[in-house]
Amino acid sequence: MDTTNRGLDEATIVGDLDALLDEYKGIFENPIPEEPETPIQPPPTIVESNPAKTQEHSLVSKFLDAAKSAHYRVSEDLATRYIASLLTKPFVILTGLSGSGKTKLAQVFAEWICESEEQYRIVPVGADWTNREPLLGFPNALDRGRYVSPDSRVLELMIDAERNPDKPYFLILDEMNMSHVERYFADFLSAMESGEKIFLHPESHDLEGIPSSVTLPANLFMVGTVNIDETTYMFSPKVLDRANVIEFRVSDTEMDVFLRGDTHSAIEMKRGSGSELGNLFISLRNGEKQSHDFAREKLMEFFRELRPIGAEFGYRTASEISRFFSFMKKLSPDAENDAILDGAIFQKLLPKVHGSRSKLDPVLKKLIGLCLSPSEAQKELVDVLIKGSKVPNEPDLLVRYPLSLEKLLRMYRNMTDNGFTSFAEA
Repeated sequence: MDTTNRGLDEATIVGDLDALLDEYKGIFENPIPEEPETPIQPPPTIVESNPAKTQEHSLVSKFLDAAKSAHYRVSEDLATRYIASLLTKPFVILTGLSGSGKTKLAQVFAEWICESEEQYRIVPVGADWTNREPLLGFPNALDRGRYVSPDSRVLELMIDAERNPDKPYFLILDEMNMSHVERYFADFLSAMESGEKIFLHPESHDLEGIPSSVTLPANLFMVGTVNIDETTYMFSPKVLDRANVIEFRVSDTEMDVFLRGDTHSAIEMKRGSGSELGNLFISLRNGEKQSHDFAREKLMEFFRELRPIGAEFGYRTASEISRFFSFMKKLSPDAENDAILDGAIFQKLLPKVHGSRSKLDPVLKKLIGLCLSPSEAQKELVDVLIKGSKVPNEPDLLVRYPLSLEKLLRMYRNMTDNGFTSFAEA
């Protein structure tokens, strides 16, 4: 046996190697044609469709268009704050100058978004309202099988709203402070916070279609208009704390535009022209709210400054300001954060400020200072403002919350002149 080649034949090995080399040589001389390279395409851009977001933006713009067609003048800022306030909490108080359009705003918005006139009531509050009967009626004491429903049909509105939770309903109380609000509205204020039912009668069965109790439906939005004079009553802090308070004032520009236009045109809103947005309005009201760090940080800034002087706010106010901020961002995403917070301060913090000069002088000065941009000269600027002088050197850059600042300065001057001040003005 050949031990040198380990049993392998040399000629066979050489032949196999030559054949292998010939195979490789053929590959290099006749390469396999390459397939044309397919250019790499970028991934397609996916445009997310978000119709709900588009509708949120158009909720205000479509209402403004309808109001303009109906010859009703309202600024975009006021309309946006009104709608956001309704979504934040279904109890809004409209106050301010008599004849400035408070009741009309509530009326035209309800007419616009409701498909039927059965979805809203305008109820003038009487000076003799001393209990809840004008709103909720009462069981007939002489006939146990009967229930006396109110002529205002408010109870009917509440029952209809409960049966149709996907539709908005509106209760508009005109001249809400003609009587003491706590006397006729206490059941509503309590149910608004507790969620408990309002007791109507002791029977276990319905009386002429009236159940023994009713809930305050989440889709029932209550709006009260307020005028201040010697025939009306002031709201207590506990009522104001449960509402967003929007003040109506007329600027020089707005009056000039009004006088240059057709001052005799009747306001006629086309009923139901915005009813297709009713479901969106309700879904926004019931939807989840986003938390915003900006609002939280600014609220803490106000809380820390106001607490040492006994003017801090509670959990409810903080929660509702956060909700208002969230809804304003949805309705008007381009709005500046400071402008949104300015509206929230004006509507939720300032309405509860009232009292004598000795009590409010430090509070108002602190609040005025918080409305200015932080600076080393902030205290001096406050002194300049409360004396009625204009802020020098680019005032727009020094004022953070102009809406609230203007109101606070009026309150401070009323306090100086009269020894007492409050948010509400005649």
